[in-house]
Amino acid sequence: MSVTFDNLGEAAQLELGMWPAEVPEGHHFSVVEVLPRLLDLLATRKVKATFFVEGLNAEMYPQALHSIVAAGHEVAVHAWRHEEWAALDAESEVALLERATSAMRSIGIEPRGFRPPGGGLTERTLGLLGEHGYSYVSPAGEREGLLEGLAVLPFRWPLVDAYAYLPTFAGLRERYGEGADPITPEAMQAKMIAALQSHSEQDGHLALLFHPFSVAFTGDAGWEALDSVLGETVRLAATGSLAATGSLTVMRMDKAAAWILERPEALECPPQLDDATWMTP
Repeated sequence: MSVTFDNLGEAAQLELGMWPAEVPEGHHFSVVEVLPRLLDLLATRKVKATFFVEGLNAEMYPQALHSIVAAGHEVAVHAWRHEEWAALDAESEVALLERATSAMRSIGIEPRGFRPPGGGLTERTLGLLGEHGYSYVSPAGEREGLLEGLAVLPFRWPLVDAYAYLPTFAGLRERYGEGADPITPEAMQAKMIAALQSHSEQDGHLALLFHPFSVAFTGDAGWEALDSVLGETVRLAATGSLAATGSLTVMRMDKAAAWILERPEALECPPQLDDATWMTP
């Protein structure tokens, strides 16, 4: 399984036109305040994670990205400025992927993974990622697999902290039968721990998805929930499954992708993707 984090800085707010013109850029709380605390927590728990960040951050916060890498974590790409990827036209998709990839390489980071904001891919995405040297993609879905030479390591919407907390995800919560009301950090924690315990007795890959801004948004309860999930991750990885019939291996997404790409015969079925997006009514 992999612990992952999406978004950094003000990239998404800039894309949505929500960043106040009078507020200086380059000092976002998720970078200045949340990221150092997050890296400390991961170090305490001895968990290596994957951070999917917008390419713009390579220009705005290069030192922050290097601090992630220096701590042993992976930096992967989350579009240029958090564009809804599946809605892009061909010209925009080509330009934005090129821009994000080049920005990362310009500061010495070679991205191997890509997670599309919104969870969806276009019919062009896999081919473009291959052309740019990526080895894996992480869209919304239920089962890992191989497509066009890439490892596909999906995330599940119900195992995303923003899905639980934010009002904008009400439609998705209703789709999955959880009602429109936000889910508490304690309930999200319980759901993720249950998923970990179940997965420790199964084959396949599991991705848990957090957002630095979401952890801060929920205050102490959010930090406690994250710490509890990390604690259970470490416990299961140390002891194997509860039934002692399997094991849980914690690794960065690039390491999981490499494992799959080296053993294609281990995958009996193609990946199963999810057509739901954050915009689901």
